[in-house]
Amino acid sequence: MADAPPGSWSADSSGGGGAPARTVTLTDLLRVPLHRIRLVGAVAAIGLVAALGYVVIVPRAVTASAVVAVRPVVTDAFTPSGAAADRAVNMNVESGIATGTEVVQRLAEAGGDDQRDVRDALEVEVPTGGQILRFSYTARSAEEAVRNVNLAAQGYLDVRRTMYEKQRAEMLRRYEESIAEVDERRTALQKRMATARDGAREAAVAELAGINNQITQLNSARTEIAAVDVSPGWITQSAERGLVSSAGSGLLYVLAGLLGGALLGVVLAYAWESVDRRVRSVDDGRDVTGLPLLGTVRGRRFRGRGQAVDADIRYVALAIGERVREPARVALLTTREDQSAIAAGLAVALAATGRDVYVADDSGRLERLRTEVLAGLGRLPATANPAGPAVPKPREGGTASVDDITQQVAVRRPSPFPTGTPRPSTDPDATMTLPRVASGVPASGQSKVRKFPDEIPVAAGGIRFGTWRQRAATGTVLFNAPPAEADERGVAAARQGTAVVVVEQDGTRQGDLRRLVERLRAAGVTPLGFVLTRSGRG
Repeated sequence: MADAPPGSWSADSSGGGGAPARTVTLTDLLRVPLHRIRLVGAVAAIGLVAALGYVVIVPRAVTASAVVAVRPVVTDAFTPSGAAADRAVNMNVESGIATGTEVVQRLAEAGGDDQRDVRDALEVEVPTGGQILRFSYTARSAEEAVRNVNLAAQGYLDVRRTMYEKQRAEMLRRYEESIAEVDERRTALQKRMATARDGAREAAVAELAGINNQITQLNSARTEIAAVDVSPGWITQSAERGLVSSAGSGLLYVLAGLLGGALLGVVLAYAWESVDRRVRSVDDGRDVTGLPLLGTVRGRRFRGRGQAVDADIRYVALAIGERVREPARVALLTTREDQSAIAAGLAVALAATGRDVYVADDSGRLERLRTEVLAGLGRLPATANPAGPAVPKPREGGTASVDDITQQVAVRRPSPFPTGTPRPSTDPDATMTLPRVASGVPASGQSKVRKFPDEIPVAAGGIRFGTWRQRAATGTVLFNAPPAEADERGVAAARQGTAVVVVEQDGTRQGDLRRLVERLRAAGVTPLGFVLTRSGRG
């Protein structure tokens, strides 16, 4: 029936040394998202639509800024505060006061907002080595941002001034108490001097001079404290509507939505691929099946998109013809796909080499196969299917049988009468028909070319169609088997001959393909190999 291939797939898979691990390249990593491009594109489109909706529906946040210069409170404003400005005022404390509870409460009461939202929207920056507070407030509208940031800056100044005023009032109260106490001592001393004698009077006068001097110093210090400017600073740059800036760019949101959606789509593509593994390359097919590769059949890219490249099918036919000898029965098996186009192309390619090919199909696809075969004949090169008139071939030996007669070839018989002599026949061009016979079986193992009424001649061979039950006993039988996942007739037919597994790139699931090979192994079938078909996308 069919010669066994040089090495079975089981021997390859159970070799002692084992094949080295295949290196995963960047192409392997990009193959999954590229072939799941619909999923990636759909998720990226969803991210883009979400970003556009956010930009259009949600108003853009704007940020307004105000700058406050902080000054130290000193008794003499013209006294230098030192070499470093940040030594005069602790700016960390001032920043804490600017974002403290009192300032936030004023903003919340003025705008009727929640204190948590106000605290999140208010930011205070302190430049290194300077006595400056930069207030920033983010809001939904420019008016709100300008109002709140100016209110925050003024609120900080008011709070800080109130704190300084309280400190000054407390110091003045202490000075007044001290002055009142010393004044009481002076009054008591003056009363004692009125009754004192000469020696005691002199001592009382000296003590009174000291008390008067102390009162003078206290009044001078109180005057200085009362004259201190307790202003904590001033607003050097107030916020205005023309100075607000957008907190985020709409184009950046759209770009972020698109890139985020694409990244999520790639992650989902890998997740989907882990659940639904497909055969992506020749290496995947070889790893799953353990079978040798008979050939790769590409799809046309532009004209005739969806059709296989004829040259690739002819190469596959050469590989199959090298492994089988007639009479041969080859079942073309797939998991869930339809391999009718490949079966028709292989039938044409095998018949072009002089084989008598019988295409069998039990799934109602004979008309489609016949159409594909006729289309394939028109694409055969002139050397494989010459268009010249047929010439009778010499017989290698033996006589031609009735089955060998396919057509009558008209041969002119020379007239036995001289020119001008009356002839018995009224037809001056009477002819006789001689049968045309085909050659016998050559030494290469190819079949005799038998011509039947429903046969399609192809060069030196021919193609006939029918069911598996009506298959011919000679020649090459190609069984266009139904999908193996739903019908077992393909595996059953392969038991009577051999099988070729047709794998569709990016279409055949690895689990289905592994299960098909296990079924063939359990049925005692040794396949010739597998054929990888590719679409026009490359």
